[in-house]
Amino acid sequence: MHIAIAGGGIAGLCLALNLKNRGIDCTVYERVPDVKELGVGITLLPHAMREFAALGVADELQSQGITNIDSCFFNRFGQLIYKEPRGRFAGYPQPEVGIHRGKLHLTLFKAAKERLGADKVITDWSCAGFEQDEKGVTVHFKTFAGETRPSIRADALIACDGINSVIRKQLYPDDKVAFGGINTWRGVTKHKPILSGRSYMRVGSIKTGKMVIYPIIDNVDGEGNQLINWMAEIEQPELGKKNDWNQSGNLDDFKHIYKDWRFDWLDVADMIEKSEMILEYPMVDKDPVDRWTFGRVTLVGDAAHPMYPRGSNGSAQAAIDARTLADCLQAQKDVSSALIAYDTARVAVANKVVMTNRSNPPDFINIKVEELVGDKPFDNLDKYITQDELRALSDNYKKIAGFAAPQPV
Repeated sequence: MHIAIAGGGIAGLCLALNLKNRGIDCTVYERVPDVKELGVGITLLPHAMREFAALGVADELQSQGITNIDSCFFNRFGQLIYKEPRGRFAGYPQPEVGIHRGKLHLTLFKAAKERLGADKVITDWSCAGFEQDEKGVTVHFKTFAGETRPSIRADALIACDGINSVIRKQLYPDDKVAFGGINTWRGVTKHKPILSGRSYMRVGSIKTGKMVIYPIIDNVDGEGNQLINWMAEIEQPELGKKNDWNQSGNLDDFKHIYKDWRFDWLDVADMIEKSEMILEYPMVDKDPVDRWTFGRVTLVGDAAHPMYPRGSNGSAQAAIDARTLADCLQAQKDVSSALIAYDTARVAVANKVVMTNRSNPPDFINIKVEELVGDKPFDNLDKYITQDELRALSDNYKKIAGFAAPQPV
């Protein structure tokens, strides 16, 4: 059995490492010529770290990032709404880790090249389409610059080529991203530790302006400052258009939203103005499809279930996809049956996370409080909603996302 993996991102590399652990031959075809440390921050939840531990990279990832102690929810006036422990501090067997996305990607990339061999992780090979028959799949490629590459044959083709998947587009020609009117900007800023120095913070709501803030590198400058990852979000349906992908963001487009966000524990306006970089993104996903597998071809990760970047769950779901698919390929006698078994195991579960991220994400706590209290400071939050009720909202998301809170023994 030989598996062709289109895409060398988190999903594709996790799949390759899982297949290697099970003795299944595969080749990763990555579209970019050079894999570099790009992007901003990402949070690895306990169920993501469980998958990375099984791949033997969890300790390395933890050493490169920051282990979160708690998650804190604030209104846009800087008042604490709800706080809970996270990762091992909440009783999980694995930690919750904030890390630079590029460091995660490079760790997986280097591990795959070392374990599979450099000839099995190939760059500058961009999937351009496929044909399949009863005996296998013919996969067509081009270079990043658009020149034709030789086609290859494989027993199966796994689409790990992201939200703009060429393979998914061939299977679903009318496929397109869904934009709900929320635009985002992301950046990183050198800053002294905020709160515990290992806190994940959600401030405000998408209705009036929201910030997600967490550290990703400790003592980044040798002077005790951390590299703080932040993401600004605002619902702007009246504009009717989404901002661009991976483009340099313009501070003037959103800084007015946060100009008065100066709390005794953080000056948000100052933090974003001192950012080393700003990128802009639309908050998009895709409407779930009820089938990922077509014969010897199937979808994994963002190619299968792109979701809103809420709840830090995209990487976890991709890693779970990869492990599940590898298990199915190991257990089933033929490729087609394995891909169908994977489809059966994962489609409904992942689609539920996609829809939950739209309607009831973790920051629904912030939205709910803003609706109950009104867009103003509160004197006693318990008059509007109790901490137990807020905890129930948080636990409900964890259950759907696959990392339900540990039960006391």
